Amino acid sequence: MHICVYGASGEHLRREYFDAAYELGRLLARNGDRLIFGGGAGGLMGACARGAADGGGAILGVAPRFFDEPGVLFDRCTDFLFTETMAQRKQLMAQESEAFIALPGGIGTFEEFFETLTLKQLGRHGKPMAVLNTLDYYEPMRQMLEQAAQGGFMSRNCFELFAFCRTPGQALEAVRQAPALSGSIRRLEDYAK
Repeated sequence: MHICVYGASGEHLRREYFDAAYELGRLLARNGDRLIFGGGAGGLMGACARGAADGGGAILGVAPRFFDEPGVLFDRCTDFLFTETMAQRKQLMAQESEAFIALPGGIGTFEEFFETLTLKQLGRHGKPMAVLNTLDYYEPMRQMLEQAAQGGFMSRNCFELFAFCRTPGQALEAVRQAPALSGSIRRLEDYAK
């Protein structure tokens, strides 16, 4: 399976976040899955890629050409594609992937996850999605989404489109076991307030 992983690029994070990202990469390699990621050498992205590389896994890095600076990109990718823009990068990562896992991250990760979730809600793809909730990082997001559903700002059906997972193994299992959906997932009116 080709699995896209989104995650933080920052380095000053608790060790547990790096360990979980690395373990996810190792599990991907062990299962014969191909990691697709944003190409960065640092942060949780880099930790996941190191885990996959150390396990002998296939890795596709995707990054805009302006990231091609010394020390920025992961140099052990089995394949690498360059784009001109961040939007092209995200589109290519999504196009090449069969599933998505979001590691803890910042605004870039949030943007990638929510755009992918929105497109799934709108029936533009039916690929499995999971959130790796290491150290309960995503609990505030879960609470925000619960509040949005309770207030009528989104449908509770949205929670069926992705899984919150506590461990790398659970996240991988969630995307591997979820059936890929084809065509329109639901009628758009099912997601109306």
